[in-house]
Amino acid sequence: MARVMALVAFVLMAASLSDGKMTTTGSPTEFVRSSCGATRYPDLCFRSLASYAPAVRHSARQLARAALSVSADRARSASAYVAREAAAASSAGRSSREAGAVQDCLDNMADSVDRLRESAEEMGRMGRAGSTSFAWHMANVRTWCSAALTDENTCLDSLTEHGSESLRAAVRPKVLEVAQVTSNALALVNRV
Repeated sequence: MARVMALVAFVLMAASLSDGKMTTTGSPTEFVRSSCGATRYPDLCFRSLASYAPAVRHSARQLARAALSVSADRARSASAYVAREAAAASSAGRSSREAGAVQDCLDNMADSVDRLRESAEEMGRMGRAGSTSFAWHMANVRTWCSAALTDENTCLDSLTEHGSESLRAAVRPKVLEVAQVTSNALALVNRV
């Protein structure tokens, strides 16, 4: 009887430490590929997350957290690029409208970086799936990730409306990729 109780206690403890939905079919790389199939940009998703497969294993939560971290890193890189463009815009004598568009984009990208970083950190604070704590943290992650995506799209809109063709050609691809990676991260968060 004591052995049965010990086994039950072990199983319950292991279940309480589980980090949500886990799938054990196939390799971790196949898990990432399959999960990315549910995103809007599956090829980009897989390319950006395949290297995380060994750490993620089969955990939807860990994959979503990795996706948020990748998105935050890409947003930080794009933000630095936009900052360089902002400096170039002011020294190149660009119009005040265009300089304003670059500054708006920079502000939005900085907000996006903060929200994505906070989202990745919040994923680490979640309790067990189904708990009140889990639901509250998950709502925060979804809200902040959605806001980051809005920030990225607002940056693109500002450049489209007020930026020169050369500025759009330089900045748009970088910010667009961040928006796509963030969209993928949000899709993966919604699967947790």
